[in-house]
This record gives sequence, structure tokens and C-alpha cells, in this order.
Amino acid sequence: MKTILFLLLVVPVFGYAQKAEKKEVRRVIDQLFEGMRKGDSSMVRKTFFPNATLNTSFVNKKGEAKFHCDSIHSFLNAIGKPHEEVWDERLLSCEIKIDDNLATVWTKYAFYVDNVYSHEGVNAFQLVKTDGSWKILIITDTRRKNNSKIK
Repeated sequence: MKTILFLLLVVPVFGYAQKAEKKEVRRVIDQLFEGMRKGDSSMVRKTFFPNATLNTSFVNKKGEAKFHCDSIHSFLNAIGKPHEEVWDERLLSCEIKIDDNLATVWTKYAFYVDNVYSHEGVNAFQLVKTDGSWKILIITDTRRKNNSKIK
């Protein structure tokens, strides 16, 4: 009887805590993309762990699989460099998994420049929780020019 009572009290609290953590992780992801839309590199910088990396897996025009790794610094410079067009990455889905201070987020996206379709793919984020807040450690994405694979 004590075991059942314990489970009835603890499981809902755990479920609530997990939902709260997922909301916080999602808030970080949303802040990243809002900062991109605004061209606000300071807003975007706050979402990243120092020395975070950005990776892209793609197929070039010759049909060869390629991989590119970049630092967060060049990404922030590109966002902060004055540009009139709006960079709008629209999330089509979002799956969040959390264990302790590690979160993995899988999102399908379509990227637009001033409401004009540019490309699409999937983002795979890894976030870590340090000093009470979630930060993006790694983003690896895929990129395609056609919109036939993302639904």
C-alpha cells in the first residue's frame, strides 16, 4: 500500500517537472530563431554554450555527401551583420528528449528569406543545463533545396 501511495504522489510530480524542463528547452530553441528573425546576435548568443559548434550534412551538386563544421562565432557574426532580409526558420515539428542535464531536440524545418522558400531539412540539437539554464552545445542540420521530403 505504501508503494502505491508513493507512486501516486511521485509520478505526477516527475511528469510535471519533465514537462517544465521541455518547455524551458523549447524556449531556448524559440529564442534562437526569434533572434535570427530579428537579426539580433546578442539574443542568439544567449542561447549557446561557449564554443558551441554548428554542423551541416548535405549533398552537393555532384551528388556527393559532404559535412561542414563551423564555430558559433561566425554564425553570430552573420546574424549580427546588418541585412535587410528576414531569416525565418520555421519549425514543422519538434521532439524533445531529456535525461538529467542533457537534452536532444529533433526538428523538421523550412527556411525562408523574406517569405521566399530557401531550403529545408532537419535540425538535431544537443543542449546542456549548466548553472540552472539550458544552452545549445551542438546543432547538426541537413539541408535540401526541394520540398518533397519534409511534410
